[in-house]
Formats: sequence, structure tokens, C-alpha cells
Amino acid sequence: MNPKSSPLSRRAFLRGSGVSLALPFMEAMRPLAASAASTAAKPPVRMACLYFPNGVWHPTWFPQKSGRDYEATPSLEPLQKHRENLTVFSGLDKKHSHGGDGHYAKTANFLTGLLVKKTTGKDLSVGSMSLDQVAARSTSRFTPLPSLELGIDPVISGIDSIVGYTRLYGSYISWRSPSQPVAREINPRLAFERLFGVLNAGRSASPADLQRAADRRALLDLVLDDARSLRSSLGRDDQFKLDEYLDSVRELERRIAFFSAADPREWKPSSSPDAANLVAPPGTPDSHQDHVRLMLDLMVLAFQTDSTRVSTFMFANDVSGKNFAGLIPGVNGSHHEFSHHQNKKENSEPYAKINRWHTEQLAYFLDRLAAIPEGDSNLLNNSMIFFGSSLSDGNSHQPDNLPIILAGGGGGTIRGGSHFAAPKGTPLCNLYVSMLERMGAPVDSFGDSSGSLAIG
Repeated sequence: MNPKSSPLSRRAFLRGSGVSLALPFMEAMRPLAASAASTAAKPPVRMACLYFPNGVWHPTWFPQKSGRDYEATPSLEPLQKHRENLTVFSGLDKKHSHGGDGHYAKTANFLTGLLVKKTTGKDLSVGSMSLDQVAARSTSRFTPLPSLELGIDPVISGIDSIVGYTRLYGSYISWRSPSQPVAREINPRLAFERLFGVLNAGRSASPADLQRAADRRALLDLVLDDARSLRSSLGRDDQFKLDEYLDSVRELERRIAFFSAADPREWKPSSSPDAANLVAPPGTPDSHQDHVRLMLDLMVLAFQTDSTRVSTFMFANDVSGKNFAGLIPGVNGSHHEFSHHQNKKENSEPYAKINRWHTEQLAYFLDRLAAIPEGDSNLLNNSMIFFGSSLSDGNSHQPDNLPIILAGGGGGTIRGGSHFAAPKGTPLCNLYVSMLERMGAPVDSFGDSSGSLAIG
């Protein structure tokens, strides 16, 4: 079929992960004469930060040789299709995590690189705003949603009495401030509605709707002082619930207001959400893999439609005991327990298989991004996909030599295809400095950075 003479059906559907998802409105659905109106402006760079828990089994993860002719290890083999569009890192470190016992002092600062305050939950601190939120602060005026935070596991509160940290630290990698994490959505349907429900409402809002939104914003401003007073009398968990509620109201009003102002973008996405064409997922799939891939699909859709340019995803909370029985042949037991391998084959082999499963999901995500044309390239080339864990090895709990991968072209500014073996102790935050520059949010330093990494 010749696509130039046959417009795509407005009722086309994507089918996968056990659900059907209607395509957003695309230029291919327009009458032929209207297709010529697409803009030639350069697409923006998007950034996704994907976290998996419990570190990696080194022998099957890190290549022996550095440079462009490295040999892919078993854990990295699923990514070979995208080899030229990704960089494998070794040697990166988070020095402020070395003093904290267990996992929490490493995971909570995964995207800040600063000291995590040891606390049972009354006075959280991860040192600064996280990488993703710094980027979102720069890009938020261009999109209805500043950032999208997704996960799989519900937030866990309480205290880990063994190490003396609040378990909340293990549930978040995105932080709006040193003491305020950004809420994650774990239900695919609610994540979908967050992306597109208000987006379509905003595009179809009447002047009266927009005036009501302005009135509600004014009322919200009036009650914020009362909310702050109430907050001081609440327990830590209830404070988070109140913060998330107020943030959600703010976000909803901001997104409606986004459409009442002039669009600041020179570039426009070739596909945009169409209320009559979008169908939300029915709920959370029973299969863990289907759940993960559905959330990854939503991230792709968010980037494709320019609903946001920044997203984070947690495959699981810190100290995840996920059992992959029935999902990975030969693996039946807790991920966390296998990570405490003690160099025993009966633990290290399933541990390595779980590492490989995570890179298989990354490969799926990269496949989806690469399949979407954008400008003279594709969505993957116009993105930066940061993927890694907050621990080097789950048995030692050390944060040096972190397993980190950076995929995507960063808008043509990143040269992949190599194993970047950084000198021992190189700050992970040096990579963050380089990433922020590509997101239009340049900084002199970030976290414990000592410079930037030459990834161009």
C-alpha cells in the first residue's frame, strides 16, 4: 500500500502486552493536502531515567575490554541491535553513598549524588533536587506535563530497623527538593489518564472552562497557608499524601492553563493526542513483564506526543524481593536474596539471569523508540535513555563501579558504540552534567561532579 495515497485509519489500534491502545492522531491520518503543513523545526531532546534494584553480577555484566571493539557480555547481549546507539559505562561512583549501610543511602540519591541523611522518616534529605527535576524545570514551559514518574511497586513506609533508615528512601529516585520526593504512578490506567485526560480536556476547554480553572487556582492559593499549618501537625506518611494531593491539583490546573496561552514551541510533534481516538488500558496486567512493558509503552507515547520531555521509571523498589518464577526459566526465588550471592553458583546464575531480563526490557523500550520516525531521524536518536542501578554488586552493597548504560543520540550529540571505562572513582554526576547540557539546562556542577564526561 502506498502511504502517500492512503491515509491511516483514525481507528487504528496498537495491540500488545495484553491490551489494545488506540493510536493518537497523526499526520498520516490527515487529508493529503494538510500533511504538507508539518513543521521542519528540529525535534527536542527527551530524557528517561530507568532504575533497577540490587546491582549486577559483575562477570556477566561488565565487558573486559574498553573502547568500540568490546565484546558484549551475556547480560548485555539483548542490546546488541542498538549497540551503535548506546554506551556501556564502568568505573562510575557515588562517593556520598559509601558511608551508608544497606541500600537506602544509595537508591534515594541515585539521581542527586549527594548525602542521604540517616533518619527514621521525620527529616528526609537527599541533598538536592534530582537530575530529572532539574531538566524538567528547564523544559516544563514547552509541555503540558513537566515530567512523568512511573513505577511498579507501591510506596513502602516504616523503618528498616537493621540499618536505621526509613523505607521511604527505597521507593523514590525523583525529588522535587532535598526533602520532597515526586509521587510515582504505578497503575497504567491512571498514568494514561494523567497523560491524556486533562490534555484533551485542555485542548477542548471553552473560555468559561479556563476561567473556572483560574478561579480554582486562586482558591487553591488561598488555602495553601492552611495546608502548610495542617502539614506540620501530620505524621510523615500523611505529609506525603497531602503534598501529593496538592501537587496533583496544581498539576491539573497548570495543564489546563497550558492550552490557554500561546504555544511556545517552534517544533510540533507529528502525532498529537486525539480524544476520540485514545483508549485507556483497562488496568494493571497480571504478568509482571506485561506491566513493565505497558509502562514503557506509556513513556514512549508521552515522548512521541510531546506531552512531556522528562520521565523516570523504577522497575521495582529498593531491596526488591520480586520472584521471577514463571517469567525467567530456572529462576525461582527472591531477587534480593539472589543478589546476596556470596559467590555461590546457585545464587549468581539466577542473579545474572535477572540482570539480563532487565536489559531485555530496555531493548524493548529502545525498539519502540527507534521505530518512531521524527524529523530526519527517529525518537530514539532524539532521546537520552539513562539505565542503571544504585549498587555495583548486591552482595557488597558498594556504590562504586556502577552498572550504567546511556542509550539514544541526544539529538545527534552523543556518539555511542563503546564501553567507556572511566578511571576508578569518577563521579556518576559527571555524566549528569553532560546530560543536563543536552537538555538545555547547563550547569557548572551537579551533585559531587568534578567536571563532565565527553560523550559527544
